[in-house]
Amino acid sequence: MTIALILGLIGAIAAGYYFAMRPVILKVAVGPANSDDVKVVQTLTQAFARGYVRLKPIQTEGAVASADALAKGNADLAIIRGDLDVPKDAQAVAILRKNVVVIWAPSGKGRGRKSGAKITKIVQLAGHRIAVFGRTEANVNLLKVILQQYGVDPGKVDIVQYPTTEVAEAIRSRKADAYLAAGPVNSRITAEAIAVSAKEAGEPTFLSIDLADAIAQNHPAYEAAEIPAGAFSGSPDRPDDEVKTISFNHYIVARKGLSDTKVATLTRQLFAARQQLMAEFPFAVKIETPDTDKDAVIPAHPGAAAYVDGEEKTFLDKYSDYIWWVLMAASATGSLGAWFAGYLKRDERTTNSHLRERLFDMIAQARHSDSAEELDQLQSEADAILRDTLHCFEHGAIDQSGLIAFNIVLEQFHRAVSDRKLLMSTMAQNLQRASAQFRAAGTL
Repeated sequence: MTIALILGLIGAIAAGYYFAMRPVILKVAVGPANSDDVKVVQTLTQAFARGYVRLKPIQTEGAVASADALAKGNADLAIIRGDLDVPKDAQAVAILRKNVVVIWAPSGKGRGRKSGAKITKIVQLAGHRIAVFGRTEANVNLLKVILQQYGVDPGKVDIVQYPTTEVAEAIRSRKADAYLAAGPVNSRITAEAIAVSAKEAGEPTFLSIDLADAIAQNHPAYEAAEIPAGAFSGSPDRPDDEVKTISFNHYIVARKGLSDTKVATLTRQLFAARQQLMAEFPFAVKIETPDTDKDAVIPAHPGAAAYVDGEEKTFLDKYSDYIWWVLMAASATGSLGAWFAGYLKRDERTTNSHLRERLFDMIAQARHSDSAEELDQLQSEADAILRDTLHCFEHGAIDQSGLIAFNIVLEQFHRAVSDRKLLMSTMAQNLQRASAQFRAAGTL
């Protein structure tokens, strides 16, 4: 019975491990269509095709829609901007990339600019037209944050917005006096926009955000950063010196309630695929670990934090205590079951004990018997006792040692019967011989 319980327990543990470790599919919200983020997620989906965690992309209109999908429970993961409204239950898995803000003004004359005027500082943007590249309002709001920090009323700035597909046309048509773009330092889109601006309106002047630290202090989603000299391809002088700016992160976030094991495995798979992603998307990806400090802007998911801090638990680490307690419980249950089974068979053991005592009495009776018929009856009774004893052994009422002891007594009984029958046969022969001799002597 105990063995059966142990085998059943092992089977239950194996089944639990199978169900715990079978592949899971996580829905990831990402957008807009044809963006680098969508392409990155599609590449990850292919890379994770044989992993424990697999991805199912859900295309959205952009980062705002992706965050909304996560908040509504329509997705397990989302690609979002850290400077937008982050869902309350969103927790960081990884930083997909860091984006920097680039603001520049062409050296030539642009629409709305006074003759001979040259924009070299943020405060000089008042009264001018600024072109913001990007589909959503996120970059427009970002510009307003910068303007307000410098005391420039956004209402006194003519802000126009262009999708990234219309960057070159907007610059060629001289529709703005300054431009704002946000993306990785090595962003292809930003570099191409600056190159077109230099060709069409002269080498650009990069506007330094000297109050970057103050902006970061007032708006934790942003960080002070620097654009290194020569960061933009096409000329080693773009810019000709480091330019102070602000940066913000693009995150891969997960629902707070998502299993720690799933997120830890996802994070491990993600960083295993990092080199492949960076090789295929050098302008869109620079995966970094999330901030695991408690005061992080977007707190790290416990599963991701466990991976980053080297505290990720294996299946046995997580469930060893439970397995130990189950084994102890199974052992106790087996012992209790054995005791209970023995308790239920106490009547059979008592009966068998009486039968063995009866067999002892039968040995003494056989040794003093003078009747072959009586010996045959004792033999038949011994056969019945043997049958009952074997029945008790099969049902566990007596153990192997008890059966051996019974066998010793039974052998003694058979020997007593055999000896008695031999003695009775010898006596009968002697009587016949004496009788014959007596008759022979009488005839003489």
